[in-house]
Parts: sequence; C-alpha cells; structure tokens
Amino acid sequence: MFKKILIANRGEIALRVIRTCREMGIKTVAVYSTADKDSLHVRFADEAVCIGPAPSNQSYLDIPRIISAAEITAADAIHPGYGFLAENAEFSRVCEENEIKFIGASPEMINKMGDKATAKATMKAAGVPTIPGSEGLLESVEEGIRLSNIMKYPVILKATAGGGGRGMRLVTSDDEFQKAWDEAKRESGAAFGNDGLYLEKFIEEPRHVEIQVLADSNGKAIHLSERDCSIQRRHQKLVEETPSPAVDQDLRDRMGAAAVLAAEAIKYEGAGTIEFLLDKNGDFYFMEMNTRIQVEHPITEQVTDIDLIKDQIKCAAGIPLKEGNQMPKRFSMECRINAEDATNGFRPSPGKITTLHFPNGRGVRVDSHIYAGYTIPPNYDSMIAKLIVTARTRERAIIRMRRALQEFVVEGIKTTIPFHLMLMDNEQFQSGDFTTKFLDDFDFSIVERYED
Repeated sequence: MFKKILIANRGEIALRVIRTCREMGIKTVAVYSTADKDSLHVRFADEAVCIGPAPSNQSYLDIPRIISAAEITAADAIHPGYGFLAENAEFSRVCEENEIKFIGASPEMINKMGDKATAKATMKAAGVPTIPGSEGLLESVEEGIRLSNIMKYPVILKATAGGGGRGMRLVTSDDEFQKAWDEAKRESGAAFGNDGLYLEKFIEEPRHVEIQVLADSNGKAIHLSERDCSIQRRHQKLVEETPSPAVDQDLRDRMGAAAVLAAEAIKYEGAGTIEFLLDKNGDFYFMEMNTRIQVEHPITEQVTDIDLIKDQIKCAAGIPLKEGNQMPKRFSMECRINAEDATNGFRPSPGKITTLHFPNGRGVRVDSHIYAGYTIPPNYDSMIAKLIVTARTRERAIIRMRRALQEFVVEGIKTTIPFHLMLMDNEQFQSGDFTTKFLDDFDFSIVERYED
C-alpha cells in the first residue's frame, strides 16, 4: 500500500481523498495555488505545497510543478480527483516515467477513451450498444449529409475531443448541415485544439444514465448500479439520483452487464463510469467513458456502503477486488450547490461567505470545502458543495432534500439552493418522468419565490 499520496486537485474532492487516506493510514500532500492558501484541503493534509498563482494553467494544470511537489515530499502516488489533470494522458505518462503511481487510468487508456470517436469504435467492437453514426471522423459535409439521409434526421454533430456541450450541433435537414458543420468545427477547434467531428443519430427524449464500474489489475470488473443524471442545464449536471426512476431490475442488469463488458474489454483498472443515453423505448446506447472518479460518486457510496475512493486506491495498489456487482439498497439523491445566480442566467457569484450553516440529521451528507469567512475565488469551477440525502424511497428522499435545503444557509453570495428548492416542488420532477431536455425551456424566474 502507498505510504504517501499527493492530491493534484482542490476543494471538496481534495478533502474527500484526504479523509479516506487518513482512515487508511496513508499520509497526504495537498497542492494549492495562491488563491487557495486558506482552503481546508491545505489545512487538513499532512503536508502542503504551493504550486503557483491563481490561474489553473500556472498551478493545477502545471505538470512539472505538481511532479516537483511529489518528489520533494516523497509521495509515491498521485490522486488527480476529477477535472484538471484527471484525464490527461500526458500527466499519467509523466507520473509513470517518474515512478509515481497515477491513481487513475493509464496513458493508453485515457487516449483510447478520451477521443470519443475512438471510444465508440472500441465499444462497438466489444459488443456494447452504440448510437448509430459515422465510422470515425467525418471527412466532409457531403459525407455527413449522405449518412444523415441514411440514418434519417435529426442527427447531431459532435466534437471528438469535446465535452460540456461544446462543439455539438443539432441538424434537422440538409439545408442546415453546412452552417452547423462550420460552427461546430470553429468552436471545437478553439476549445480543444482539435476540430475533428463525428456524426450520431439524435436520440429523442433521452435520459442520461451512467453505470459506476470498478476494475482491478487482475482483469476483474464489477458494476455498482446506475446513476440518473438527466437533470442538466446546457449539458452540465445539476441533480443526480440512484436508482434511476426509469430503470427496472431487468434493464439494470443489462446495462450493468454492458458496462462490465466495456471495462473488461479494454482491460480497465480503477474507478470509471460508462455513460449511456436511454431512449423512450428502453434501449440504451454507449455515450462515453469517464476514466476517473465522478462528482456524483457519493450517491453510489450511500446505496452500496462502498467507499469508492478507498477501492480506487486499493485497485491502484494491485489489491484484487473482493466485492461482486452491487444493487442499490436504498435511494440517494445529490444536489450540486453552486455559487451561481439561477435567476440571472446562472451567473457565477464569487465572494466572501459571511454566514454558513450546513444541514444535518438522519440521511443527510454534505461534501464541501467552504466555511464562514471563506472567499470563493473567481478562478475555478463554481461548485461549492454537494448536498446528498438518502432514504428508503425516492419520495422520502425528495422530502428529506427539501428539508435539508431549507436548513442550508449561505450568506454573502448567491447560490443555487433556491433553484433546487423550486425543483423539489416541481410535479414533473417529483413524478420522475423527465428527460435531459427538461430544463431547456424552463422559466427560471420562478426561482425568485424561493430566495428568502
């Protein structure tokens, strides 16, 4: 087992890793930018190293500085958390070259699954259901139009190196294709330095359902059931829940088996997530694989009683998995609490927190790095906390989430707490009958009623 792990991240995920390491008897090293010198992960780690100024490219994305921090503190492993360098093949490779264990995917695995067109081809070859589309990248507009007529519109153009909705365009006819092609190429080239596009059949009325997998170095993979991430705004997740209200046991078994097949086919190691689109007919299609721990991993922990960070570390250390596939024992839901103003286009709201009270009580968990007096910097992602509730049923979880949100007090900045309160009162959300398009035409002015 590792003696000392450096956490190449910040905020709540850095704290999350530190807590599990402490329970495992592993020393930890925090790295931080000058903007994060007062952060809790810096305070609670055994050691802390400043790696640069506030901009991410000069600190949390600076590979040489992070490797130097690991070397001077004699860390024998690096946990990347999520975001930043968690799915960076170069970082994984440099760790390997410096004989520091990267607690994540290998460079080859990241490259294979990070490129969406390659990932899709790999999954298709393994027998995992995939969305009908182009074989690899499109060479021209003419090829795209020809395939679109074979598949039948609507179709969607996607950036092969994309994420977060960038480089994606919906196309409903031949006349729209050229404009969509130009826009998607321009946007993906600017955002990712790669303007390659591929084409997929557009799945109507989709749900976003993902399967958590764990795999050890001996080739064994298991799944830990599903998470429903369909409540999204501009492809950014806001609420996650498990089990999904759209998944019965038969479908759960089939999706789980497909996810395990996917992980074992590529000889995956560690924690990962196989993401699927589920259509209105109950058919599911591979969308992408995230080769890292997910923001929403706590709800899986709540319904399976498994510490995912602990198992992720054990897999990286070469310890075989003892568990088998897991089914949800109860219901859990997570609301992402962001420093944003939902009534003003979800505009970021950095600043000093003057008053803070976390909710508590049975079935309530808060993963966060904030405290009263803490100043949220404008340089990073706006998520400041994850509020997780667990109950016997979805109905009870919604009631508990509403109660917990009412207890959650953050003053000095705007947060998405009022939005989540509004959502818990929404009859369509309560019914569980919604798709990823649920918030597309939503009247967010309603949120104002919940601000006090």
